[in-house]
Amino acid sequence: MNRFWLKDYPPGVPADVDVTLYRSLPELMEESFHKYAQRDAFVFMDHALTYAELDQLSAAFCAWLQGRGLARGSRVAIMMPNILQYPVALAGALRAGCAVVNVNPLYTPRELEHQLKDSGAEAIVILENFAATLQQVVARTSLKQVIVTSIGDLLGFPKGAVVNFAVRRIRKMVPPYALPGHLRFMDVLEEGRGQALARVTLGPDEIAFLQYTGGTTGVAKGAVLTHRNLVANLLQCEAWMEPALHDTRRGPVR
Repeated sequence: MNRFWLKDYPPGVPADVDVTLYRSLPELMEESFHKYAQRDAFVFMDHALTYAELDQLSAAFCAWLQGRGLARGSRVAIMMPNILQYPVALAGALRAGCAVVNVNPLYTPRELEHQLKDSGAEAIVILENFAATLQQVVARTSLKQVIVTSIGDLLGFPKGAVVNFAVRRIRKMVPPYALPGHLRFMDVLEEGRGQALARVTLGPDEIAFLQYTGGTTGVAKGAVLTHRNLVANLLQCEAWMEPALHDTRRGPVR
């Protein structure tokens, strides 16, 4: 094949990457957790979460999922915007061998019900701002575990408490909801810290994500993304970013 596009590659970007370096996303992530432990992985509202903290928190969430009987391949839905709880839940679910089902926080009850039922999700981590939507459909789904979080949960004290008060009481962004039996995200992490973590060895062809389409030509459909898919994409992104960031970056590409 004449790979004509290679002539447009910037200097230092390789024509190929070795997609067999990692068998799964958790394998890649755990290497980064240890290699870059003290560096910032995510920053939200000026509060940083280091790779070491992401490792510890996601391990706790992983152990909790395993303790609740979510077997390898179980679907875990995440209905959150870009807050610190999102990467914790995502990494924890993947480390448990579960498949992540990303849910658009702006979904209507009908859209949410379809995605939860179609994916077979057994657990969901949801921001309290959208819990009223889940309340309307939860009885018609296969959900066994409902975990509710608040925007400020991982922002530390007193900032987290102030943010949660402002969101709930001043801006009134959390509609009333009732989800009997739901658990708070911070309680889940606390419980998970006291449980043993069983390491799961995943293969490259196992499902990492069920990523749903926009549903513009019908109902949303789940696109299957394997660990091989995601690892290959991450390595390609790193190969493109590495030359430009080699001398100046503060944190790792991964």
